[in-house]
Amino acid sequence: QLQLVESGGGLVQPGGSLRLSCAASGFSSDDFVIGWFRQAAGKEREAVSCISITDGGTFYPDLVKGRFTISRSRDNAKNTVTVYLQMTNLKLEDTGRYYCRSEYRFNTVQEMCKIMTRRDHWGQGTQVTVSS
Repeated sequence: QLQLVESGGGLVQPGGSLRLSCAASGFSSDDFVIGWFRQAAGKEREAVSCISITDGGTFYPDLVKGRFTISRSRDNAKNTVTVYLQMTNLKLEDTGRYYCRSEYRFNTVQEMCKIMTRRDHWGQGTQVTVSS
């Protein structure tokens, strides 16, 4: 069973940077997508970025394009994959709880990102607060 462990997050000033990590293990196939999603207080959950583990294809919504970068790193010996979300030029509106989620791929990365956004039962996530 695929397992994810999130790390990173914290408090940062506007214009600052943070990096989130999502470590994945327990997968039987690498044909899956990992995404980062966030939810601010009183708002709906939204996708931040998604990446295909197989070919590295990515998707960014306009709200983070040019500021956030998602990447992956494989450890074949341990059969693990870590997905990083490098966030730069952070804005107040980037504040929220960030979650990573995975799903075996059956559509484009962009569509998988949209599909995963609508899923139920999310983990604890990690808090990102942008404040001066």
